Amino acid sequence: MIDTYQEDTEERQDTLAELKSTVHHLLLTETEFSVLQRMTQEQLAERIRYLTEQVSADSGLTLSSRDRGNIEQEVIYEVLGYGPIQTLLDDPEINEVMVNGPYQVFIERHGVLELTNRRFADDGHVMRIIEKIIAPLGRRLDESMPMVDARLPDGSRVNAIIPPLAINGPTVTIRKFSPDPFTPADLVNFGTMSPTMEAFLDACVKSRVNILVSGGTGSGKTTTLNVLSSFIPESERIITIEDAAELQLQQDHTITLESRPPNAEGKGEITIRTLVRNALRMRPDRIIIGEVRGAEALDMLQAMNTGHDGSMSTLHANSARDALARMETMVMMAGMELPNSAIREQISAALHLIVHQNRLRDGSRRITSITEVQRMEGEGIVLQDIFVFERHGVDRNGKVIGEHTATGVRPLFMDILEAEGYELGPDTFAPSSKPDRRF
Repeated sequence: MIDTYQEDTEERQDTLAELKSTVHHLLLTETEFSVLQRMTQEQLAERIRYLTEQVSADSGLTLSSRDRGNIEQEVIYEVLGYGPIQTLLDDPEINEVMVNGPYQVFIERHGVLELTNRRFADDGHVMRIIEKIIAPLGRRLDESMPMVDARLPDGSRVNAIIPPLAINGPTVTIRKFSPDPFTPADLVNFGTMSPTMEAFLDACVKSRVNILVSGGTGSGKTTTLNVLSSFIPESERIITIEDAAELQLQQDHTITLESRPPNAEGKGEITIRTLVRNALRMRPDRIIIGEVRGAEALDMLQAMNTGHDGSMSTLHANSARDALARMETMVMMAGMELPNSAIREQISAALHLIVHQNRLRDGSRRITSITEVQRMEGEGIVLQDIFVFERHGVDRNGKVIGEHTATGVRPLFMDILEAEGYELGPDTFAPSSKPDRRF
């Protein structure tokens, strides 16, 4: 009985999906798309209701008011929005939407992946939504250019890759853009950092300490960089450089630069490295690079070493030590044939602090270490943790239990903070038996 009911339900869902597709097709063939775009939502809904009644009567299908409402809303999303994933994009609790071909849509909610019941009709349906995203940007996606990075009107970042590279069908990854940027208090409340760490990082940013935020994919690096940038005084001129503009700086004197990929003929590319070099001629007080991925690492280090103190960036890495190794590798990509010792000297002289962040097994994001880049010692760079996240286990609900604590080490660059008038008491760096917060 249950199996029959499930079969009937699946068959009915397929019938409703076919009816919706027919209504959508009639709507587009009987009315010019430019006219549809000028309609109010109520006018569009009325037109869809009329076509739905017409199609259902012709097919002899009886629809409930709920079915009519669902068809009406889904066709509106097809015309004015992004089809089956529009409601996911509208949900403020969802951070990321991942379309793995037409029949599988995942989301990330609170750091945890979930499979949804959303489906596309076929590969062509996914392609139409991709075209709707990239067409206003003048970008193209076909077999000759099967990958594209784009951005929704609200700033959300989109990556699309299609067959023959994507075997499962057109694949779309959308990292949503929060209209309200997180504040330092938000990160403290989330447990990303402790109040003591917030006060320390506030003093570091205002004292123009050079900071690198490292971590894995989805660990919250850009969010943390955004929060760190909120500590920058209003009086400073800030230039941000990104592949896709995600940073949301609140200061008035901010210039946002964005790289540009090559066109269909392979020309016109503007790289992050080119923008960094140009930014040095724009009289910046601070340069913030959304993410260092290649040869621009050398230009960033040179900027930090030539008077542009207080610069910040992010970098993919598994630890603070790994971040330095990746930085060294990327400097080599600049093709300057510098000896390893010279590169490490540049890195140790330029960087003061590495803020490393992880996404833990329960989906939470934590700053797991704040590490000082101290000096060269022999052939290596000496690192020293200032704050760490100590894990104590997992509770019965799978939530990671741990606490942020100081290591007891006072950073060597404290003279920079004190020269700027920041006197952090000895309790700031003392390991405490009563940590700021426990999770």
